[in-house]
Amino acid sequence: MREIRFADLRRLLVESAGELDGVELTEDVIDEPFDSIGYDSLALMETAAAVSKEYGADIPDDSLGDVETPRQFLELANAALVAS
Repeated sequence: MREIRFADLRRLLVESAGELDGVELTEDVIDEPFDSIGYDSLALMETAAAVSKEYGADIPDDSLGDVETPRQFLELANAALVAS
């Protein structure tokens, strides 16, 4: 089974929302809130669309409201991948 990993999320975030100055996207921030590392809800929606396009996993925008950290995004994305 295919799985979306942190490295994939990092790449998709940067491709979708850009790389932020002064923010190192390493696994050290996996439990940090997205807003504290500089990404807003629009960045998450763009990244979810990129996940859908690349992996065929549909992540509804309304499910992103509860996602606060990269770990939570990965859990949601991988659950969507299993369901697809």
